[in-house]
Amino acid sequence: MQLSQHFKLGEFTKSNHPEVYNIPSHVAIENMKRICGWLEELRDRYNKQYGGNTPIIINSGYRSPQLNKKVGGVSTSNHVTGCAVDIRCSGAEQAIDYAYILKAYSKEIYQDFDELFIEKNKYGCYWVHFALRPSGNRRKISILNG
Repeated sequence: MQLSQHFKLGEFTKSNHPEVYNIPSHVAIENMKRICGWLEELRDRYNKQYGGNTPIIINSGYRSPQLNKKVGGVSTSNHVTGCAVDIRCSGAEQAIDYAYILKAYSKEIYQDFDELFIEKNKYGCYWVHFALRPSGNRRKISILNG
């Protein structure tokens, strides 16, 4: 299922745990489509700024409550409702660029996001966690190290 021009449902639901049920509801799919609007804007702006045709790669999107528990996510995670995505980055600089673009876009369209985190795991891999709720967005911004 195509969620937007460049993003498919399968990208949001892929998992390293195929034994765990991970099928989103219609509401979660609508939430993912909303995020895809922002991801399309991120892709377009990043490629205009740096040239080329760099895809936005999703590490993690929707997680069923069972999958979220299996991967150690908190029960209130925005991933469970389809309202969050983790975007793979080639390093710290790209993560900063992505976060800057998303933050600037938020200001331009006068719409808050819920979470915008730059994260890094113990292996040195970076990603941007971005969450967008239908309402009640908190505009939480953080740089976290794992």
